[in-house]
Amino acid sequence: MPRILIIDDEKAIRNTLKEILEYESYTVDQAEDGPSGLDLMIKNKYDVVLCDIKMPKMDGLEVLERAQLASPDSAFIMISAHGNIETAVDATKKGAFDFIQKPPDLNRLLVTVRNALDRTKLVTETKTLKKKIAKSSEMIGTSAQLEQVRKQIAKVAPTDARVLITGPNGAGKEMVARQLHELSNRNNGPLIEVNCAAIPSELIESELFGHEKGSFTSAVKQRIGKFEQADGGTLFLDEIGDMSLSAQAKVLRALQESKITRVGGEKEITVNVRVIAATNKDLQQEIAERNFREDLYHRLSVILIKVPALNDRRDDIPDLVQRFLHDIARDYGDKPKNIDPAALDYLTSLDWRGNIRELRNVVERLIIMSDETITEPDAKTYAGK
Repeated sequence: MPRILIIDDEKAIRNTLKEILEYESYTVDQAEDGPSGLDLMIKNKYDVVLCDIKMPKMDGLEVLERAQLASPDSAFIMISAHGNIETAVDATKKGAFDFIQKPPDLNRLLVTVRNALDRTKLVTETKTLKKKIAKSSEMIGTSAQLEQVRKQIAKVAPTDARVLITGPNGAGKEMVARQLHELSNRNNGPLIEVNCAAIPSELIESELFGHEKGSFTSAVKQRIGKFEQADGGTLFLDEIGDMSLSAQAKVLRALQESKITRVGGEKEITVNVRVIAATNKDLQQEIAERNFREDLYHRLSVILIKVPALNDRRDDIPDLVQRFLHDIARDYGDKPKNIDPAALDYLTSLDWRGNIRELRNVVERLIIMSDETITEPDAKTYAGK
């Protein structure tokens, strides 16, 4: 049930608002001044706070500023009999959801409270989703090779340095990119991912930089590219070794000048983007064969992170299997299955050329095909080796 706090030095106003809101089935608490209200916000979680502006001891705008620490997720609705446009603008700049004049119109009040509750719910859901995404990108294992990657991520993530992630397919390069974003100062901005190998060479420039209406036959409307979408956040260029030389030249310019131009356009657009790239190719060899620009390589590889193959970190396989058993069971809505130590030993001994991606597929197959406990014979039968 939504919980609301009313902060007002006028007892009659507090009681009237409390009665109206409790009739709508909200749980309502009251405070007679700012300090008392802040104390309640420290002790309890409120979805919405209705706060008067003109109060003794501490005015409402100061309460609003201090509440950013005490209760950052609460939606603040400021109320005042002395309000004007300047006051409303000031309150909004300080983080208020809305401003209502006294005496409040009943319908206006209830609509504003409902909208504020929707906003609080959205903030909560967004935070929950971010936690799930962060957990899904968590790298599992305690091997020395993985610890080295973690140390690199911890050092590099808080900076805006460009990173080139190398390693075989399925080894977890995308997870490294997500960790770099989640631990960066840009984690409130978007993480935009582009698989350069999955986009035809003739469309990659439009995908990255966007295009103007009529710039080519099928351009029936303007399109915003991935660089613009990632503004303020991170752009992850996966499999960049497969990008065409023409697109490479434009990416190089974007990195040098922090500006892009849409296909068919003339206007330069400034973008604030951190670029992380990944590849399973040997870019030095690609440079020698004139398939990749050396100047772009040096722009991208300020920091190099090499993700080890699963065969080079076999000690992590039991931990990965246990995580997959729980994650896949959760996705299926089932209870996680057990696995015999002998089955784990057998999986650890195999050659995982498909790396973590292949291991997860095998675990999913074992969950489907095995009984309550996954045995060594199950592993030998269904591992597909």
